[in-house]
Amino acid sequence: MSRIGNRVLTIPANVEIKQENGIISIKGQKGELRHVIPEGIEVNVEGNEIKVTRKSDLYKPFHGTTNALISNMLLGVTEGYVKGLEIVGVGYKFQLQGNKLIVQAGYSKPVEVEVPAGIEIEVLNNTEINIKGINKELVGEFAANIRKIRKPEPYKGKGIKYKDEKIRRKEGKKAA
Repeated sequence: MSRIGNRVLTIPANVEIKQENGIISIKGQKGELRHVIPEGIEVNVEGNEIKVTRKSDLYKPFHGTTNALISNMLLGVTEGYVKGLEIVGVGYKFQLQGNKLIVQAGYSKPVEVEVPAGIEIEVLNNTEINIKGINKELVGEFAANIRKIRKPEPYKGKGIKYKDEKIRRKEGKKAA
């Protein structure tokens, strides 16, 4: 059984926490994040510690989730999150034009993706980008949507993949 909900979170320096009407807002040097606390869950801020408790076992599923989300928010406003993507293939490349990411991934026309607010894209070269932001969910979802444009295939490894992802390769047909 997981006991993530019972862990005590420490508040880093230069981080402000406000709690009003069931909404917790965490403000740090990188920005501010808000989260609605589910019914039956209590968040207690004492000194530089945060404790998450539940009223009864009915709210057990939300206990650990709320603790993990608050932990992600604390890490996001202090350090931020980075997800790296790279594209493999002849003629495949990334381009950033204003607020649009243009992906050339072997289709007849380039795919244009609107960059949402709160996300910053750093183009390292034509084949590598870093997606940065303070909201872990938003960074991960945007990176997954970019990867979905052309998933890596197992024979040649062509496509868009995460930097730390290992592509399981298959052997092709052999001549008889």
